[in-house]
Amino acid sequence: MKVVVIGGAGYIGSHVVQALLQAGHTVKVYDNLSTGQTINYFDEAHNVEADILDYPTLVKELTGYDAVIHLAAFKAVGESMTHPEKYSINNIMGTLNVLNAMSALGITRMVFSSSAAIFGEGDGTPIQEDAPKAPTSYYGFTKLEIERFLAWYDRLRSMRYATLRYFNAAGYDPSETILGLEKNPANLIPVIMECAFGIRPELTIFGKDYPTQDGTCIRDYIHVSDLATAHVKALEYIDREDKSVALNLGTGMGLSVKEIYDQAVLVHGKPIPMQYGERRAGDPAQLVASSSKAQELLHWHPQHSTLDTLITSTYQAYRRHYPRA
Repeated sequence: MKVVVIGGAGYIGSHVVQALLQAGHTVKVYDNLSTGQTINYFDEAHNVEADILDYPTLVKELTGYDAVIHLAAFKAVGESMTHPEKYSINNIMGTLNVLNAMSALGITRMVFSSSAAIFGEGDGTPIQEDAPKAPTSYYGFTKLEIERFLAWYDRLRSMRYATLRYFNAAGYDPSETILGLEKNPANLIPVIMECAFGIRPELTIFGKDYPTQDGTCIRDYIHVSDLATAHVKALEYIDREDKSVALNLGTGMGLSVKEIYDQAVLVHGKPIPMQYGERRAGDPAQLVASSSKAQELLHWHPQHSTLDTLITSTYQAYRRHYPRA
């Protein structure tokens, strides 16, 4: 298929582009480079710097393509609560531009990067696709609203979609082909690496009195290369079956914050500055996904999401950029 990857120069997007190319698809990267990087471009892809708020350019660049994979969203939970307008404009209005451009051109296949944030604090683990949707952040709200828009475009325009609800994306391309580090990371593993390599002074672990084995929160970490494979399989599924699907993507197994930290110290070979802080409001003790539906429908199984691979692949990516740290 001929696929436009919106946000394809970013952290997850570049891994998705790699997986698409390896599967034999033709790819165009459409990215405004606000968080994406040209270092993540592939020579085999056609790369365009443009914004989803620019509707005429969207129509121009999507012309002649069969499908869209949409990963262009602001995603900082805290920022979404203080600057909701920014998230309304980019995440919601930008996505409506994409959907309307696709509708105008008769493109009827989309894979959408959704989020576990639509579930809020969850209702127990593992979380199933039909669990109650109760986002506790405006970011999560935007993702849930977009899922609802997709359902209507499916109904009214026969636009088949796969909405993929990530839990905690982590790790880097094990082949070390993708070179760019994520800009301004907020997730645990890259933050630990920034502490290890002297970019940040110290890691704060928020809470050590949760009802877990070591008192720290448990989350479901999925390797970004496994996520990328799921995007390709989801696109091929909706094209083959001509029907839409919503899927959770995780491993079904949780890792605690302290387990992640301890493994990073082991791989780094020396201490990483860390302190404990108070719990953050709204942080549930445990969030783990059930991915049985994705495994059944897509024949997808995580291959790289072990604790060692998650940490080691990220560590190697940082060592390429900070070899003397």
